[in-house]
Amino acid sequence: MYRKLGVFLALLLASVSAHAAVGPIDLTGSAVGIVALVIFAVAYFMVMLEEKIHLRKSKPVLVAAGLIWILIAWYYQSAGVPGVTEESFRHTLLEFAELMLFLLVAMTYINALEERRLFDGLRAWMVEKGFSYKQLFWLSGVIAFFVSPIADNLTTALLLCAVIMKVAQDDKKFIAISCVNIVVAANAGGAFSPFGDITTLMVWQAGVVEFTEFFALFIPAAISYVIPAFFMSLAIPDRKPASLVEHVELKRGALRILTLFLFTIATAVVLKTFLHLPPVVGMMMGLGYLQFFGYFLRMTLPGSLARKRAMAERQGDQKKLERLGGVVPFDVFSRVSRAEWDTLLFFYGVVMCVGGLGFMGYLSIMSNFLYLEWNATAANIALGVISAVIDNIPVMFAVLTMSPEMSHGQWLLITLTAGIGGSLLSIGSAAGVALMGQARGAYTFASHLKWAPVIALGYGAGVIAHLYINNSLF
Repeated sequence: MYRKLGVFLALLLASVSAHAAVGPIDLTGSAVGIVALVIFAVAYFMVMLEEKIHLRKSKPVLVAAGLIWILIAWYYQSAGVPGVTEESFRHTLLEFAELMLFLLVAMTYINALEERRLFDGLRAWMVEKGFSYKQLFWLSGVIAFFVSPIADNLTTALLLCAVIMKVAQDDKKFIAISCVNIVVAANAGGAFSPFGDITTLMVWQAGVVEFTEFFALFIPAAISYVIPAFFMSLAIPDRKPASLVEHVELKRGALRILTLFLFTIATAVVLKTFLHLPPVVGMMMGLGYLQFFGYFLRMTLPGSLARKRAMAERQGDQKKLERLGGVVPFDVFSRVSRAEWDTLLFFYGVVMCVGGLGFMGYLSIMSNFLYLEWNATAANIALGVISAVIDNIPVMFAVLTMSPEMSHGQWLLITLTAGIGGSLLSIGSAAGVALMGQARGAYTFASHLKWAPVIALGYGAGVIAHLYINNSLF
């Protein structure tokens, strides 16, 4: 009897091993799969409550990612096929590592430009010009739309929100509506560039859309911003805020660092386009450019300070002499340490959670439901709306992992909708969440929700524009 039982168990394990050799075991109906899904749901609910419970969004997803892969590993270990889990985990980790290093370099450059006071200089220029509220509303929106493709939507939104708060001071109504405008503009601008948002970067890194092909989304993205901005501008009073004078002197090397950043982007694009190397290769080279320039700034600092002190002494400028006494050498690694690590770790947690759920089979079910039972257009539009509630990072990573059979036009559509869909609610994008913290008391979930109908109108118009203008890509 025991011998027969042993033979039966051996045959059972052999069949499981054969199944595993062909592909991952479907765990969607198992207790392990259901527990993993509940873990992810609880973790993401905590992420959505970040502003209420004051718990950084990376913490719950990091723990959830670990628990999900532990459950998977335990199940496969019990089935006698442990190597499958390790291989899948390493594959998912490699995808994250490429994106993380890319983002780390971009964040380092942005922090370096901030430290060199380039963004302070832009803010001072806008403050000193004495624009009216309506002019400031449109100017901040247009700048957000065109800067976010390079500096990313989160950084751009924070910069321009600081300008609005400086100029408007205690005018909470104007601050609130301007923040809505900035979020919509930054998200729309980030949709037509690989550097504008993490989701567009993911699409480019995956090789689904080439660098220049993103520009086909420029007009649809612009329409999705201009329509709600027009209706919001009707509520802006046509008067001027109190004039302010703010002088900002750029630190040495600010414009040269900006040039190096653009050269770094060009390096990544050229290597990806002509040599088919991952964009992260060019970005890491760009970090080397910044390190060499940082070395140059440190070595030439004493001579530069001596010349500036002599000039200030001749002019009798005591304030400038005091400022020169507080100058410290530029340090690249201090810029690296100031990267948004919470965002990077959140990104790791989300990628590993979604990767684990996909390995269990949930993404296959989702793909079959959305892209087979529905058509691709309806699915991509719906996912854009979903990204207003669930961050667009897991939505886009899920779509890329599912890799449904779609035309080029459909891939551009999901890129567009995942970007501009996050503007429907204040919690739908990193830019909106960040501005709720920065303009606390003025820009709130409710103040953004008030304009959701016109934002939705822009969302629909942008989608229709893409379907019409880029019809040949479908």
